[in-house]
Amino acid sequence: MKNKLEKRIELSSWIIMSFLLIVLVPRSKIREAQLSFLFKQVITWIFGLLVVEKNLISYPSRLFFKKANKSSFTFEYFIYPALCSFFNLYYPEKRNSFYKFCYYFMFSGMITGFELVACKYTKLINYKNWTWYWSLITMWITYFISRIYYRWFFKDKLKAPVV
Repeated sequence: MKNKLEKRIELSSWIIMSFLLIVLVPRSKIREAQLSFLFKQVITWIFGLLVVEKNLISYPSRLFFKKANKSSFTFEYFIYPALCSFFNLYYPEKRNSFYKFCYYFMFSGMITGFELVACKYTKLINYKNWTWYWSLITMWITYFISRIYYRWFFKDKLKAPVV
């Protein structure tokens, strides 16, 4: 069977991330998680299509929507947005700037690291005119934009005293 490893990776990504969303998103924070998820989908739709259409990245093996879209539905529209939900839900709002910087780096670096491994050992992603640091930078920027939107949308809730 062709691309058996890639199909297993994509399918297991869906299963693991679905499980993590169910377990790690508290019932009281579902609305916040949904907002982060959907907003990140908008951002990754723009950036994802841009890099694919400009022939910077290709996704040779895809499980879903192979003919409808050249980008990876699994990673661009499910995994990254789900991770963004966790990013915003567990953001260390009351910590110092260095800690926040490390938090951004941890999330952006984690995705970039998985992307590098997938690029080297699978056919899930192929860097054409792209490098790992562009992925790190764009992930960082998308998390930053997402955080700004999240804070704006929930500005009243974030300022309310914790009871």
